[in-house]
Amino acid sequence: MHRRSFLKNLASAGVVAGAGVFAKPALLRAATPKVLRFVPQADLANFDPIWGTQLVVRNASAMVWDTLYGFDAKFQIQKQMLESDDVSADGLVWTFKLRPGLKFHDGEAVRAKDVVASLDRWSQRDNMGAMVRALQKELVALDDRTFRWTLGKPFPKLRFVLGKMNTPVAFIMPERIAKTDPFKKISEYVGSGPFRFVANEWVPGSQAVFERFADYLPREEPPSWMAGGKRVLLDRVEWVTMPDPSTAAAALQNGEIDWWENPLPDLVPLFRNAPGVVVDIADPMGNVGSFRMNHLQPPFNNVKVRRAVLTAMSQADYMQAVVGDDPKLWKPLPGFFTPDTPWYTEEGGEILKKGGDLALAKKMLAESGYAGEPVVCLIAQNQSIVKAMGDVTVDLLKRLGMNVDFVATDWATVGSRRASKAPIAEGGWSMFHSWHMGADCIGPYTGARASGDHAWFGWPTDANVEKAFDDWFAATDLAGEQEALRRVNRFGLESVVYAPTGFFLTYAAWRNSVVGIAKGPLPFFWGVNKTA
Repeated sequence: MHRRSFLKNLASAGVVAGAGVFAKPALLRAATPKVLRFVPQADLANFDPIWGTQLVVRNASAMVWDTLYGFDAKFQIQKQMLESDDVSADGLVWTFKLRPGLKFHDGEAVRAKDVVASLDRWSQRDNMGAMVRALQKELVALDDRTFRWTLGKPFPKLRFVLGKMNTPVAFIMPERIAKTDPFKKISEYVGSGPFRFVANEWVPGSQAVFERFADYLPREEPPSWMAGGKRVLLDRVEWVTMPDPSTAAAALQNGEIDWWENPLPDLVPLFRNAPGVVVDIADPMGNVGSFRMNHLQPPFNNVKVRRAVLTAMSQADYMQAVVGDDPKLWKPLPGFFTPDTPWYTEEGGEILKKGGDLALAKKMLAESGYAGEPVVCLIAQNQSIVKAMGDVTVDLLKRLGMNVDFVATDWATVGSRRASKAPIAEGGWSMFHSWHMGADCIGPYTGARASGDHAWFGWPTDANVEKAFDDWFAATDLAGEQEALRRVNRFGLESVVYAPTGFFLTYAAWRNSVVGIAKGPLPFFWGVNKTA
């Protein structure tokens, strides 16, 4: 029996773990109500905030490292670590001043030289940071709290770039750590955020631990997403890796974990009937499913092959595999940008609106010159969202007539292997699935860029897409931004920068003894408390 069918049968029967259906995991209950046990979407296998783009790393990093600016729930950029910023009349000289009293977890003060080193390392790995770096004349610390960024031409969106939530985020770390080669992982995890990372308790594949940083200095404003006063009410947060949904479901119902970030939709009816459990939509901004193809290696270096796949795809198949039969949990998405936002567009999306035309796709594939090259599909089995999409893709590509090499692996391995540009015969890859948070897809997010070596994994190249993005960054009003993103959508779908699989919502589940959970694009632990 398939896992989805098994879980659905349990949910429809109203069976709970206490009835003995699930094996009770051997977990110790928290010794204090100020300890919260959390099951993340995936294992925290790597913990360098700029080394990769996995959301689980970004989410953990937001606890440990702080940012100069923070994105709030109204899509506004607010000062976070900064007391002030000033830009010259010609837009070329930006002067920033840190808030007084900021400390790192090792007790050292946060200084401007730490910021300079952190921005230097980040801008070598982040697409948008690289845009600023290309304009940079000087980035220098003027004193302990003040630094200056001098540019060769105006860059109106600098605050946006420094405060964005999509990976890699411009987190600030001590100078000695920030001087690590940006293409090597850091080995020390010291930040100035509201939690400190307990490195000696980190067991990849099992747990990661965060403790409240007593010397954190929150802002006075109310918290809103990544902005405002990040006041921590918990003493300790333990991330517990549980790839098996049955184990996680049992642990939640038994009170052995407090919060599950990403439960399967099929378990929602079960949780709604389970005493002491709350279930709700995690983030109204939702998610954008992503089918990433390697533009550097055959067969997907051929745009005709990529368009054949896009023609064959049915977003309904993907979304129903991810969220189940509830139509309220997904929408078709003929493009790259989040629905119900000012930046949403369907320009050029007809190929996705039609969808699922296998006969036409086979004809297009035959005309493309595809010669049976292997398609290496990296499909993580321990991440329910990408596994569900991957199962659909493998079946689709086989029916399309492609030579599929199905690689069943784990999410951490996908995160590492997708960085390889090696040929297929030397351990390379052809495609993998991921997803982008809807809150990240309201502007020029990394996943939609087409800047070749500087683009996201798959490394698409399209000068028209990049020119449209440049125009977004130069735009001074909403109308200009919207016009630029319409062109991004049209050109990006023509060249298939990546294949959107649809827009979907996900649930979170937690014990009713946990209060203060805020809906948003990542789990925010500030303001969260336990009443028992």
